[in-house]
Amino acid sequence: MSQPYQGRHRNVATHGRTPSRSSGLTRSLRRPAVTSSLLLAVIATTAAGYQATDQRQTGTAAFTVSTEAIAQANELADAQIEDTARLATDRNDTNASIAAVQEKDRQKAVAAAKAAAEARREAAKKAARDKARKALEAKKQALIANAQKDPRAAAQAMLGDFGFDDSQWSCLDNLWHGESGWNFRAENSSSGAYGIPQSLPASKMATVGADYRTNPVTQITWGLKYIKSSYGTPCAAWGAWQSRSPHWY
Repeated sequence: MSQPYQGRHRNVATHGRTPSRSSGLTRSLRRPAVTSSLLLAVIATTAAGYQATDQRQTGTAAFTVSTEAIAQANELADAQIEDTARLATDRNDTNASIAAVQEKDRQKAVAAAKAAAEARREAAKKAARDKARKALEAKKQALIANAQKDPRAAAQAMLGDFGFDDSQWSCLDNLWHGESGWNFRAENSSSGAYGIPQSLPASKMATVGADYRTNPVTQITWGLKYIKSSYGTPCAAWGAWQSRSPHWY
């Protein structure tokens, strides 16, 4: 017995409608990560959104894309654009942060290099000053040691110890040349004034050293102290000396 005829389009009422597949597709569209291949897959699998024309009229199957399928494809494209833009923004922010840290480190390195260079320059200047001071002190000590032979040079070297600069030297030179001729054994026969500064009495110089009669340095030290306390400077003492007759200071 033959099968009863079912007809070519027995299920035409449901042909082209697959709700379960369409629902699954909608869920997949909402995933954040999308690609171009997935977009093509959506279009390829939108058979559920296609509507077939009556094959009995045309003899061929013609398809049109449904509005829902187009909206889903657009949603996928928009999501992909948003993801790409977000990734680009994140990458730019990260690069900017790295660049800021690198610039900060560079500035620190430059500042440290400048500070180190300045410290080296200051150390070199200090070493040069120390060297010059030591050389000057050595020269001064040599002049003082030779004071009996050259008391003038010793006195000039000692000016700075009492706060006098070189501008005071000529006044001191004239003053003590007029008093004793720079002779550390000079003695005034009438008054008893003694030595280069002509201390009166001579024993006043003992406050500096007991060797005041034979040591020009002791005499010079006492004389410079006396000038500073009584006149302030050698030039002031020289001016007073010149204004008096007979001369004295």
